[in-house]
Amino acid sequence: MAKQGSVVWSELMTTEVKKAKAFYGKTLGLTFQAFDPSGEGNYWVAMAGGESVWGLMDMTSRPGSPMGWFTYLAVDDVDARVAEAVAVGGKLLAPVFDVPSVGRIAIVQDPAGAVIGWMKPAPVMASSPV
Repeated sequence: MAKQGSVVWSELMTTEVKKAKAFYGKTLGLTFQAFDPSGEGNYWVAMAGGESVWGLMDMTSRPGSPMGWFTYLAVDDVDARVAEAVAVGGKLLAPVFDVPSVGRIAIVQDPAGAVIGWMKPAPVMASSPV
């Protein structure tokens, strides 16, 4: 498992998927592979040299949601860490959920208002959700 508290995944949330793919494809040489565990068809994995490096989520169906980069930190036990966070003034912003072959995820807000994802990566994830 990744070290506790280390960045394990990032994703770009945008309504401008074509522009994002073109920009990062041309400037960083990335390609994009569809990844669709939800069946919504709104997620791609940025690939560099055959390895996944970050995700791209189409937010068109979620009006009013913030656009930008979102980060996930590695945790050893999502449920236990969420309970600890709530006990010291944090908030769980949505029910904890599992993404097959990716891991168990919580979206939390710290007492200062910052929002972050916590993830216990699935054993098969290693460094990639695909």
